[in-house]
Amino acid sequence: MPSKPVFNVFVVGQAGRLQYEAALFVASLRHFSPKFKGKLFIAEPQPGDRWDRDPRINDGAVRELLGQLNAEILPFEAKHFGQSYPYGNKIEALTALPKGEPFVFFDSDTLITGDLTKVPFDFSKPSASLRREGTWPEIQLYGPGYTETWKSLYDKFGLDFESSLDADQPDEYWRRYLYFNAGFFYYRCPHEFGQRFLDYALAIRDDPPEALVCQSLDPWLDQVALPLVIHSFGGGREALKPGFLDGKTSCHYRVLPLLYAREPQFVIDALEEVAAPNKIKKVLKTYEPMKRMIFQSKGQKARALFDQDNLPRREQAIRNTLKREKLWLR
Repeated sequence: MPSKPVFNVFVVGQAGRLQYEAALFVASLRHFSPKFKGKLFIAEPQPGDRWDRDPRINDGAVRELLGQLNAEILPFEAKHFGQSYPYGNKIEALTALPKGEPFVFFDSDTLITGDLTKVPFDFSKPSASLRREGTWPEIQLYGPGYTETWKSLYDKFGLDFESSLDADQPDEYWRRYLYFNAGFFYYRCPHEFGQRFLDYALAIRDDPPEALVCQSLDPWLDQVALPLVIHSFGGGREALKPGFLDGKTSCHYRVLPLLYAREPQFVIDALEEVAAPNKIKKVLKTYEPMKRMIFQSKGQKARALFDQDNLPRREQAIRNTLKREKLWLR
C-alpha cells in the first residue's frame, strides 16, 4: 500500500481577530493530529502600500504560543489586494509557500477536530469546501441567469463549461454550477495554484464579462475565481470523499457564536478540550469574544437558544437571533 504524501498546512494570521483564530487553529491541529509531519505555516502579510496600518501579528503572547506549537510564521507581501480586499491574502500568500510541495489551506476560523493525516487527499485533483449557500451570483430581474453568468466566466478563460455542471441538479438552480466556499482548498503545488488563482481573480476584478455587470464581487471574488481554478486543474466537487473536512476532521465555524449555535456537540467538546490547557487559555482569554464565549459560558447561552435538531434553514436567521440576544461576539 503506497504511503500517504506529506503535505503542508497554512492559515493566514494577522493583527486583530485572525491572530487568535490562528492560535486556536494551530492548537487544535497539534492536539488532534499529533502524527502530522508536514510544515505548519501562519502566513503573515507585511506592511506596505496596500495596508492602512501594520497588518502583522501584534500580540507577543500569540507569537510565543505559535512558536511553542512549532508553527512557522511565513511573511508575504500583498501586491494586489491588502486592505481593500483582505480575502485576497489567501491568494497572495500561496506563492510564499514551498514550491512543489502539496498544501492544504484553511481559513483561520477553522477548528481541527480529528486526525488530518487520515483525510484521503488526492493532491493531483484539487477541491474545496462544499459547505456553502447560493450566495453568488445574485440573480436580478431581467438580468442574466446562472447559466449565462457562469458560462461567461468559463468562456473568458477558455474552460469547458458543460463538464463543470452537476447534471443531477435542475437548470438555473445554483447547485447545478460549480461553487465552493473558500474555507479550505488544496493542490499539489501552491505556486501553480496561486499564480492561476491570482491571474483569474485579477482578470475578473479588472475586466469582468458583460454578464457580471449587475454582480458584486466584494466579498465574493475569491469564491467566483476558485471553482474556475479548480476546474482548470482537473478537480471538482467529487474530488474529496465527503465526511472528513467540514465533517469529522474539521469545522469551519466562521464565528464562535455560530459554532455554539449550530455545530454538533463533538465540535464544542473539541473546542473546549483544546482551549483548556493553561498556556492556550491565557492567550485566548486576551481576546474578548473568546474569553466570553468559551470561558464565561456565553457560548452555552447561545446554544440554548436553538434546537440543534431543527435549526433555521438560513444562516441569517441564526445570526439575527444571536444579535437580538447580544451574543453576536466577534
